[in-house]
Amino acid sequence: MVLRATLVVLCIVLGLALFSDGSGQENGWLLAGGVGLLVAAIALGMEYSLREAGPGVLLGGTAGLTAGLLLAGIASWAVAVTIPAFEPVPVLGFLFLTTFPYLGLIFGIKIFTAAGILGQSDAASADGHASVSPKILDTSVIIDGRVADLCETGFLEGTFVLPQFILNELQHIADSSDTLKRGRGRRGLDVLAKIQKMVDIEVSIVEEDFPHIKEVDSKIVMLAKKMNAKVITNDLNLSKVAELQGVRVLNINELCNALKPVVLPGEQLRVFVLKEGKEAGQGVAYLDDGTMIVVDNAKRFIGSTITVVVTSVLQTQAGRMIFARLKEETEGQEVPVSRN
Repeated sequence: MVLRATLVVLCIVLGLALFSDGSGQENGWLLAGGVGLLVAAIALGMEYSLREAGPGVLLGGTAGLTAGLLLAGIASWAVAVTIPAFEPVPVLGFLFLTTFPYLGLIFGIKIFTAAGILGQSDAASADGHASVSPKILDTSVIIDGRVADLCETGFLEGTFVLPQFILNELQHIADSSDTLKRGRGRRGLDVLAKIQKMVDIEVSIVEEDFPHIKEVDSKIVMLAKKMNAKVITNDLNLSKVAELQGVRVLNINELCNALKPVVLPGEQLRVFVLKEGKEAGQGVAYLDDGTMIVVDNAKRFIGSTITVVVTSVLQTQAGRMIFARLKEETEGQEVPVSRN
């Protein structure tokens, strides 16, 4: 703040020194001070717009601006030497000093960005080799633990952003007096320690917080928007809120559902009936991926492995449910299947 104020004062003083006509008239002083203030405003505006710029953009802009100023000087000198008696030369010089540096700034940024100097090139982005977007982990997906297994397979890579307020929440859960919560919190801390040791993953703890926001989910969305990051979660509500605000979400549950094997009505399955269903006579079994299978008239086979025929598949946001009948009940008759 002190540096910015110093810049404003310095620009005003230089404006007075360079543009004041020395007559002491009030209009002249105001005009000179206004020019200095305008220059300071432009400088501060450029500083604000370049605050989040990468090193390639800054270096490219600086090189282009320097080249533009040199070209402007050369062009002004050439015109002055070629046409010494031409009156509009000062006007041309002013145009050169405004146009050439601007064009140099713009094209310098484009050239350095396209070449990938101190940054990732546009060509690399088009080939799919761009730098990986940072990913913010929320509390639920850390405690869940499956994200660590995904990292080990190589499907997730890059920088994982861990906000300090998420780490504080995990520590609070791990210190809970409730045995179940304490176990979940410690599991989450163990998962983070496991991810930190992986070669292809970098875990970055950021101190950024939003004190005016109470909800942790809202803080995550705000941080993701600010960092242009993706959110990794298995919380359905957080996924919906983030998507409504234009934040990309990687939902672990949706990934697992997408990877489950396809089961079609009419297929035969060998399943182990584990327990009784909600309706009379039903038995419940599970596939290896955890998908529930409800089998009609299979209560008497609890504890046994039987062959069933799929009648319908119900897809919900929470996952899939498969409904089936005993194979012997379908032999010699057409299976009534429902394609939900």
